[in-house]
Amino acid sequence: MPDSFQTFFNYAVIVYSGLLITSYLSMIIAAYRQHKRHNTYHYEKNMIAQLRTSPYTPGVSIVAPAYNEEKTIIDNVNSLLSLDYPDYEVVIVNDGSKDDTLKLLIENFQLVEVPYAYVEKIKTKPVKRIYKTSSDNPIFKRLTVVDKENGGTKADASNAGVNIVSNKYFVCTDVDCIIDKYALYRVVWPTMTGTRKVIAVSASMRMSNGCDVRNGQMVQPRPPHSLIPLFQDLEYARSYLVGKQALSSINAMQNVSGGFGFFDTEIVIKAGGYDGDSFAEDMDMVARMIRYMCDSGEDYRIVQIPEICCWTEGPNTVKVLARQRTRWGRGLLQFFIVHRDMVFNRTYRQYGIVTLPYILIFEMLAPVIEFTGYFSLLYLIVTSGVNYKTVWITFFALYCFAQMLTMTIISFDIYTGNGFKKRSKYLWFMLASLLEPFLYHPLNVFYALRGYVKHIFGAQMVWGNMTRKGFQPTPGAAPAGAADAGESAAEGPEIVTMPDEGPEETEEN
Repeated sequence: MPDSFQTFFNYAVIVYSGLLITSYLSMIIAAYRQHKRHNTYHYEKNMIAQLRTSPYTPGVSIVAPAYNEEKTIIDNVNSLLSLDYPDYEVVIVNDGSKDDTLKLLIENFQLVEVPYAYVEKIKTKPVKRIYKTSSDNPIFKRLTVVDKENGGTKADASNAGVNIVSNKYFVCTDVDCIIDKYALYRVVWPTMTGTRKVIAVSASMRMSNGCDVRNGQMVQPRPPHSLIPLFQDLEYARSYLVGKQALSSINAMQNVSGGFGFFDTEIVIKAGGYDGDSFAEDMDMVARMIRYMCDSGEDYRIVQIPEICCWTEGPNTVKVLARQRTRWGRGLLQFFIVHRDMVFNRTYRQYGIVTLPYILIFEMLAPVIEFTGYFSLLYLIVTSGVNYKTVWITFFALYCFAQMLTMTIISFDIYTGNGFKKRSKYLWFMLASLLEPFLYHPLNVFYALRGYVKHIFGAQMVWGNMTRKGFQPTPGAAPAGAADAGESAAEGPEIVTMPDEGPEETEEN
C-alpha cells in the first residue's frame, strides 16, 4: 500500500471521526433541549382529559397487515381493540395468508362478508372481500378485515389498508406489535397544538422480548436478556431518544418507523402511498411525503415524541439478524438511488440539506470506511507500521465516548418517564454497551455491506413467513382464550411473557 495513500486515509479517518463525534455531541445537546421543552409543557393527564371530551378530537384508523399470523392474531387484535381513545377503527389486512389467520378472525369476532365500495386510491393487488362483525358488541364493531391477494410485501398490504380507512389520520403498525393503551392520544396531540400542518408523528419503540404482558397490554417493560435483542433495544433507545429527537427539533426527520407510524391519510395518498418495491418502505414513505409537500410549496412538520408507544419483537438469532440487517442495508442503498435528486437540494429544505447528506456520509458510507479501515490496520500490523501506544489511546478514548453516550441515553430514558421501574435493569444496557463494539457492531457492518452487494448485483430478496411462538404463559397462569361476544376487551389472560423470537425474511439468489 503506497505511503501517500495510507497517510491520506489516516487523515481522512481522523477528520471523519471528528465530524461524527461533533455531530453526536450536537445531537445530544439538541435532544436534551427537546426533552426539556417537552417535559416543561407536556402534561399527559390533562392532554388525555382534553382529547377525551373535545368534539374536535379526530378519528384515527389503525392499519395492521397480517400474513400467516394464526398463533398470535386473536391476542393481537384484542390488544388493538382495547386501546383507550374515543374514536378509532382497526383495519386488519389479511395479505393472502395460507394458514388459519382469516378463519380464526371470522370465528372469534363473528365476521361476515359485507358489500363495500372499495376505491383503489393506491394501486394494490386485488382485494377479494371485506368483513365486518355481525355481533352487537360495540368493541367488535371497530374492526374491519380486508382479505386480499398476497402482494409479496408489507407495503402492498399497507396500501390496501390505506384505501379502506375512513379517518383523517391512520397508524401503520405490525400485527405482532404491542401498542400502549394511550398511544393514540400521544400521537394525535401534536396535530392539534402545532402552528404548522403535522403530516406524520413518530413515537419511541422498544423491544418486547422478555417483557411481561397482560391481554396484549404492556405490564412491566424490561430489557431483553438475550444479547441480540438487548443490543437492538439499546440501538433503538439511542436512535429515538437522541438522533430522532435532535432531527425533530429542526424539522428534519429521516423516517417514521414502519412498526408504529402516525400519518395524515390525505398526504399519504397524494404522495402515492408506500412503494411496494422498496426495502426501506418507511424511509421511502417519508421522502415521498416531503417531496409532495415541498413541490407543492406547502409548509409541514414531522414530529418525534419521546414516549414509548409501541413494543416490537426483535431478532433473537444471528441468522434472523443477518436477514434483517442485509435487507436494511439493501434498502438504504436503494433509497439513495431512487431519491438521489433530493440530496443537497434546497427545494427539500432541512431534509435535503441536512438529513440526507448526514445519512449518506455517516450511515451509508460508514460500513465502507470501517471495512477499509480493518484492512488498513491489518496491513499496518503485517508491515510493523502500527504505533500501538497511539492505537490504544485512540481506541480507549472512542470506547469511553461510547459509554458516555450510553449513560446519556439512560439519563434521557429516565428523564422522559420511559425508565424501567427498577433502575438496576439498566445494568443490561451497560453490559450491551460494553460488548457492542466487539460483537454487534462488526456484524452490522458486514451485513450492511452484504446488502449493498446484493442490491448492486441484483440478487432477489422476497418476504417470507414470520416466525411466531405466540405469548408464552407464565407457569400456573390461565391460558389465553379467544374473545366471544359477551366478553369485555378489558378482561383477559394472566401475565404472559413475550418470547425472544423475531420475524424472518427469506432470500433468493
